[in-house]
Amino acid sequence: MGWFKRLKEGIQTATRNKKEAPEGLWYQCKQCKATCTRRELRENFHKCPSCNYHVRIGSRDYFELLFDTQPEELFGELRSKDILGFVDLKPYADRLAETMRKTELTDAITVAKGKVNKRPLVVAAMDFNFIGGSMGSVMGERISRAVDHCLEHRIPLLIISKSGGARMMESAFSLMQMAKTSAKLTLMAKAGIPYFSLMTDPTTGGVTASFAMLGDLNFAEPNALIGFAGPRVIKETIKRELPEGFQTAESLLENGFLDFIVDRKDLKERISDLLTLFDSAGNGAVAQPIEQESEEAG
Repeated sequence: MGWFKRLKEGIQTATRNKKEAPEGLWYQCKQCKATCTRRELRENFHKCPSCNYHVRIGSRDYFELLFDTQPEELFGELRSKDILGFVDLKPYADRLAETMRKTELTDAITVAKGKVNKRPLVVAAMDFNFIGGSMGSVMGERISRAVDHCLEHRIPLLIISKSGGARMMESAFSLMQMAKTSAKLTLMAKAGIPYFSLMTDPTTGGVTASFAMLGDLNFAEPNALIGFAGPRVIKETIKRELPEGFQTAESLLENGFLDFIVDRKDLKERISDLLTLFDSAGNGAVAQPIEQESEEAG
C-alpha cells in the first residue's frame, strides 16, 4: 500500500487565503449565545433579535433613541479632580485621563436637553464604561444643575441609571452626592415638575440608595440587575441561598419597588405618553409641543 507524500511545504488552502471578517462586525449574545451582525443589533434597538436580551448601551445611544433631533449637551465643562491624591493600581488622576481618552466622555453621566415627540425633556444618562458608571462629585453636580435647569424652565427630568455605585476614589465626596441629589430632587416635587427614573443593567450601590429610587415613576428595562449590595455579598452575609431571579427588574416589580418594566423599543413612546399624561393632569409642568407654542405666541 502506497503513501501520499506532500511535494511542497507550506501549501495554502483556499480557506486560509480567505479574508477575515472585519473586527466588530458580529455580536454574540451573552444570554442565548446567538450571533447577529452589529447592524442588526443596532436596528433592533441594541437588543438580541433571538432572545430580546437588552445589551448594555451608553448615554449617546439613549439620546439617539429618545430625542427627535440632536440634543443640546449641558454642563459638559465640569470635570472630576483628584482632591485626595488617591492611588490604587494607578493614580486616580491618571485613571481619569485614560478613561476620558478611551471613552471620549468627560464623566460617568451626560446631561442633554431636547424634544421627545416635540415635548421638551432633560435626560441625564450614565455610561458604565466610565469607571463603572460610578457616582462622583461631578455626577452629583451635573444632576444638581440639571434640576436647577428643569426648575427654571419647568421641564421634566429623566435620569437613566447604569452604575456600580459610589466612586471609591473620591471617598466621602462621593457619598455626599447621595444626600445632595436627593435634596435637590425634593425641589422638583415641590414645584410639581415630573422626575422619571429609568434603571438599567446594572443599577447598584449608592445610586440605587438615592436618586434612582426617588422618581415620581420608577421603571426599568427587562432583566436589569437592581439592588444596593450585590447578590454575592448578600448571600455570604445571610448564609442562605437567594431566590431565583433575585434583584432582577421582574422581582422588584413583583415586590412593589418598580411601577413598570419597559422594553427599549417602546421607551420613546412610553416617555412621550408620560409627558402627555403628567401635563394633562393639570400641573402645568410640561411645556406644550412646538406647534401649540407657536400658535399661542402668534
